[in-house]
Amino acid sequence: MRASIFLTLATSAMAIAGPVHATEASPLTADATEDRTADFKAAVNAAGRTEADVALDESRSPAEVLAFMGLESGDAVLDIFAGGGYYSEIMGRVVGATGSVIAVNPPQFVSSDQSKQKWAGVAQRQPNVTMVPSQLPDYKPAANSIDFAMLHLIYHDFYWQSEKFKFDRMEPATVLANLYAGMKPGGIVAVIDHVGLSGDTRAIVEKTHRIDPATARSDFMNAGFVLDGESDMFANPDDDLDKNVFDPAVRGKTDRFVMRFRKPG
Repeated sequence: MRASIFLTLATSAMAIAGPVHATEASPLTADATEDRTADFKAAVNAAGRTEADVALDESRSPAEVLAFMGLESGDAVLDIFAGGGYYSEIMGRVVGATGSVIAVNPPQFVSSDQSKQKWAGVAQRQPNVTMVPSQLPDYKPAANSIDFAMLHLIYHDFYWQSEKFKFDRMEPATVLANLYAGMKPGGIVAVIDHVGLSGDTRAIVEKTHRIDPATARSDFMNAGFVLDGESDMFANPDDDLDKNVFDPAVRGKTDRFVMRFRKPG
């Protein structure tokens, strides 16, 4: 079921999210595309989300992203390094009562009263969302249990380390191996991140919190995933790749890559 719906969404996303380069394709009617996108927009526009999260919608286009990636009702979802739950809450609405979202966050980033209050609100509005505090290399989903995983603006952090934030150096291959084992055959991994320059990945991440798309693509494929599609919906040729993504000159307007990976099977 997932495979047939996924392949049709992959093709239709061209009209939604700009040019798409997919390894497989299947036709989908315009009406079906519009209906599916409308479901995502309904989840995004539902009442109750915080004003801060709603303010991010314009720059993040969550309905278009999820339509391209192929999230489905009933999916078991893993939101890796979920932050304040921006995508966790939206995806919880999309997957519905028969689906679930596990949001993983390093404990030190969710220990403040503000963070606890934010997550309490998410859980109250979306009971199918559960936040699990865990260092990323330590979290191992049950084998073949995840339909859909989201890594939104965080894959570069797999190469980051910070004494200040108690964020230890990790090996991306270790985290991706755990993720691969946890994905169901045919499961989708959604990756969106800030485009970075080529070179020493850890040095570039330390300076700019960006990553070369070629590095991300290679890492996931080396872990066993298949690249199923890419979109340039967030392409920005005017972005200065030397600037840190938190620089006010580029924040919220960075050149971002969008990749959809799949576990074969």
